Amino acid sequence: MSSETSPAALTDVARRGLMLVLSSPSGAGKSTIARTLLAQVPGFELSVSVTTRARRGSEIEGVHYHFKSQREFEIMRDNDELLEWAEVHGNFYGTPRAPVEKALTEGRDMLFDIDWQGAEQLREKMRGDVVSIFILPPTMKELLGRLTTLAEGIRGTQEIIQTQSQERAHRDREVDRLRLRGHQRTARPGLFGRPLHCRGGASAPRPASRPV
Repeated sequence: MSSETSPAALTDVARRGLMLVLSSPSGAGKSTIARTLLAQVPGFELSVSVTTRARRGSEIEGVHYHFKSQREFEIMRDNDELLEWAEVHGNFYGTPRAPVEKALTEGRDMLFDIDWQGAEQLREKMRGDVVSIFILPPTMKELLGRLTTLAEGIRGTQEIIQTQSQERAHRDREVDRLRLRGHQRTARPGLFGRPLHCRGGASAPRPASRPV
């Protein structure tokens, strides 16, 4: 009997799904990119976050978010039911662990539209599964214009701008790390690639667009 593996047997090896993580400051355009990917690239599923933020009139439970009380969120966090979580502008956001692990095991690819804090945690916990992209607006002036347009439910544009500055500083540190490592051409797990600048405007709330 031959010890060689047949081509048919090789094709039976289960493919593990991947996690495509889009992160950015609020208003930078990641949700626009996420919608485009979902519409034009078959096979991606959007990860729906949990949040303690109050539901807006245009949002649907289980489609845009899973809305939780702060106590419910804390129980999920303390029971390790969240892959990542963060507090953003006074509200909590997180990624439920179970649906993501089920999708990856079944070979399905997941798309994440989250803030930079969550992206960093996913890179640490799921390093071998994550492809991470950080998105910036072209200028701070344009970001301010977008945040003013998207002001529904936002507590203070100035607070958002201060947070955006912190997020931009975080991105700059990531870019410096890449430069120090020699700008390797081969992708390495858990690192941001080149930051993308989104010039398209953002629009109304969509599934798991977090946070606006």
